[in-house]
Amino acid sequence: MNSPIKPANHAGAALENYGDFTATWRVVPMTAAGAVIGALAAVIAYLLLRLIGFCTNLFYFQRFSTDFVSPAKSPMGLAMVIVPVIGALIIGFMARYGSERIRGHGIPEALEAILTRGSRVEPRVAFLKPLSAAISIGSGGPFGAEGPIIMTGGAFGSMLAQLFRLTAAERKTLLVAGAAAGMSATFSAPIASVLLAVELLLFEFKPRSFVPVSIASATAMLVRTFLLGHGPLFSLPEHAVVMLGPKGLAACVVLGVCIGFLAWITTLAVYASEDLFMRLPVHWMWWPAIGGLFVGIGGLIEPRALGVGYEYIEQLLRGSMTQDMVLRLALVKAAIWAGYLGSGTSGGVLAPLLMIGSALGGLLGPHLPAEGAGMWPLLAMGAMLSATMGSPLTGIVFAVELTGESKALLPLLVTSTVAYTFTVLVMKRSILTEKVARRGFHITREYEIDPLDVLFARDVMQTKVVGLPVRATPAQIAELLQTKLGEKSRLYAVVDGERMVGVVTRRMLSEFTARSEKDGGTIADIATRKPVTAFADETMRDVVQRMADSGKTRLPVVDRNDPTLLLGMVTLAHTLKAKQRHIEEEQRRERLLTVRSLLPAPFRPARPRPRERSAPESAPESANAG
Repeated sequence: MNSPIKPANHAGAALENYGDFTATWRVVPMTAAGAVIGALAAVIAYLLLRLIGFCTNLFYFQRFSTDFVSPAKSPMGLAMVIVPVIGALIIGFMARYGSERIRGHGIPEALEAILTRGSRVEPRVAFLKPLSAAISIGSGGPFGAEGPIIMTGGAFGSMLAQLFRLTAAERKTLLVAGAAAGMSATFSAPIASVLLAVELLLFEFKPRSFVPVSIASATAMLVRTFLLGHGPLFSLPEHAVVMLGPKGLAACVVLGVCIGFLAWITTLAVYASEDLFMRLPVHWMWWPAIGGLFVGIGGLIEPRALGVGYEYIEQLLRGSMTQDMVLRLALVKAAIWAGYLGSGTSGGVLAPLLMIGSALGGLLGPHLPAEGAGMWPLLAMGAMLSATMGSPLTGIVFAVELTGESKALLPLLVTSTVAYTFTVLVMKRSILTEKVARRGFHITREYEIDPLDVLFARDVMQTKVVGLPVRATPAQIAELLQTKLGEKSRLYAVVDGERMVGVVTRRMLSEFTARSEKDGGTIADIATRKPVTAFADETMRDVVQRMADSGKTRLPVVDRNDPTLLLGMVTLAHTLKAKQRHIEEEQRRERLLTVRSLLPAPFRPARPRPRERSAPESAPESANAG
């Protein structure tokens, strides 16, 4: 028999059970934990910067001091060549006998922890990563502190999360909170740090993660003001630019294309270097030493390319370098950074990208419209981050927070978007996700609404379902199997009048019909009385989740207010309808309006009358022969 399908009012239930967000009160303790991690990450960032200063002074000036100083001012002369090699040997031993996870620039390692290890980071990584980064940068490595800080802050966030009973998603939130807080404290860029977390690390945009990460970043920024001071990292003269004219915006497009090309070449260079080192017939422990020798030679050519180089980035942004100095600094910095990073040492990518990008802006600036000293290096710096990392919002806001130049937002938007578009079209992955892909994992950077979230069970369910009488005997069921039930269905509802009392599977029916008449009994004896069901007003995402939790791929659909009222049946195959609709929206092209339909009725041209077709001539018999 066919079950009674009655219309039901689902609007009230849907309004009651579904909202814009899925956040619960669990977000409150997670936010408190984020604040604690933010304060801790700020202290870690401060200690790491001091440790870098200590290593720099020890390696290049043979003195005990934590002041931040450039290796370019060292009096060592030719002996500077050997300093990066010594630092690299120490890092190689630390990686081999301590933890191999300290290799790399931090963000890919954080991504790998999130994707493959349930956001669990080994405690020793939290201590070895900043130490190895300080040695690497302090011995002349052309890196920034942000990558190691992101990894270290994330490691401490993960460690704190592992002390409590949390889900993998909650551990991810606290790991990313530590990473964002470390970046915020290092660069005095709290908003860009949150954007980086959203665009790259979280793989979601939900209140449950956005709120704790934002509070962690804000807390780190607050603590930073007491440790390192307040204000942008780079102090620039204020520009009068509010909105560029047509020539200026056209120049932004040209600069964006140039930056996109540079980001592409830079990424290729980094991984070409890595491929070259992988072909060497020596253990990877010795690779950093080889890269360190390359750095030392580069340091002789241009000492300002060694180390973090914040003061030289500021000079580039101020436009206070000559063209020859800018060109030499950019070429040497890019070469030794790509070569040394490919060797597997420890260091970050953001600061080198800032310098390389602003250097290209400085080189092209004299050939572009005059918009004030340092404007083009500023735009190029933000665009370089946007294009190379594949994070346009982060690059735009990061450039503003680093310099305080909020008036440059419009040209930054144009330049960064063009550069980002270029790299998206020519590169499959960014410099950060390429390493993850090379380790055998794939991530997507495009976030969109799940089509299963906008399709309800009532939209796809099968309404013509078979209901078996609760008092049916084996003989009656055997007859139904041969006549009405067919072969396709695998789940049947057991009904008592108009009410569903349970379900049976086809296998259960086969075993039931094998009983002899003397065994007696009815189908009620074998029915599953409390089956897993779906509600008509549930989204297909919830239905699929219940299928995954229960292991059932066919669910009866019932009314939420009356679970005995059978409305239909939904199967795993019905989820394909949502996917098919999504594919159609993505691929089907159609014209919905015509020029004629937009004109007022009196002015619409008359539609041409269709031509009368003459009857087709009969084909000769010989044409149809055979």
